Amino acid sequence: MGCVQGKRCGRYKKRCSSSCCHYQPSPISTDATDPFRIHETDSSRGLPFHALSGGFAVVPSAGICLRYASLTQRGHYPDSPDRANQDSFCVKTGFQANPDLHFFGVFDGHGQFGTQCAVFVRDKLADILSGDAHLSEDPVEAYHSAFLAANSAIHDSEIDDSMSGTTAITVLVDGNTLYVANVGDSRAVAGVWNGNRVIAEDLSSDQTPYRKDEYERVKLCGARVLSVDQVEGIVDPDIQSWGDEEDGDGDPPRLWVQNGMYPGTAFTRSVGDSTAESIGVIADPEVKTVKITPSHLFFVVASDGIFEFLSSQAVVDMVSRFADPQDACSEIASESYKLWLENENRTDDITVIVVQIRNISDSDAVANDGAIQTDNKNASLDLDKLKAEGYIVSRSEVNLSKKSSCLELQSCPPDCSVDLISARAAPSTQSFRLNAINSD
Repeated sequence: MGCVQGKRCGRYKKRCSSSCCHYQPSPISTDATDPFRIHETDSSRGLPFHALSGGFAVVPSAGICLRYASLTQRGHYPDSPDRANQDSFCVKTGFQANPDLHFFGVFDGHGQFGTQCAVFVRDKLADILSGDAHLSEDPVEAYHSAFLAANSAIHDSEIDDSMSGTTAITVLVDGNTLYVANVGDSRAVAGVWNGNRVIAEDLSSDQTPYRKDEYERVKLCGARVLSVDQVEGIVDPDIQSWGDEEDGDGDPPRLWVQNGMYPGTAFTRSVGDSTAESIGVIADPEVKTVKITPSHLFFVVASDGIFEFLSSQAVVDMVSRFADPQDACSEIASESYKLWLENENRTDDITVIVVQIRNISDSDAVANDGAIQTDNKNASLDLDKLKAEGYIVSRSEVNLSKKSSCLELQSCPPDCSVDLISARAAPSTQSFRLNAINSD
């Protein structure tokens, strides 16, 4: 499958790499002040990646504790060995100095200035949401306003976003509710206990021309929707069918202006990408509201570098096998990297955040810690005080079955202990499912 300027796109990649489709890779980052962009090496796997990080965050009103970990790994590009990681991520607990608000996001930059776009939008979006006094009153509206404001801000910035931008997948935990805002083709997925196993429930829907609604929307805005082979005349351009995204042939439908071979985006929404805006690529997010139920064990927020070869269920299965979310992040990144190299001579940038949902009242680890630190250095949460004041409630309807010092899920290392794993629900008489309140 040829690319516009003679180079070949990665067969399975939703966006072209190197110089194809007029996109250029970003130079390697030299900003030593950005803690998200410090490269390290995983000696056990020999892979370059940013430092694993993690922690705890209490959600007092819901009676839960979030145990989280994150990892971002630079892609392997043989033709551009110094290419910067264009992914970025954000974890902000105790958001707005509110112990019930916690914010997680992954930003997948693309284009010549993709790294700068991802970092800019990461910081700007968090700043706008943090400063919104009505965030808790109407998170959905706050999300819409914040994304559009961040898009306007990057247009007005010194960053050239004419052919560069970023996708964004974010999760705001507000008490017992998840608000998931998505722009692009990164993804959020929850692991939900369903009787005898953990099933994957997508918290977002990839915004690509494979979706009929998105296809029709961008066509009305004047976009040509064609694969690279169709643009080059190898395949009949009148055939407007590309199969299923999961089972595609590696040459996905892309968006092009009417009389040019650009921009070639395989997503239909993003922040930045001012040229692509003229053909319907918008920054308005789809926002999904999900009630946290006792069956929710964890959620994952990740860039499309993870989901290129791994299904949502495969990712959930991997997370379910690990007591520590850091181990889960490492395994997901390692498996993604391996699958990329089995199918390509390169890999995409890979970023993943795993957030376990634990029950405070049944979590020995939280109880023993006594106080949980938030990202706010001046704030800590005294659990005994919170319980006494009635802020913490129990999710007592969950039957936590202990066996061999482990809470049963699917599999668990024999030497793990209860205080090291998430409160994994194994309801004995009830079958739970993800409770989607609405999808905006």
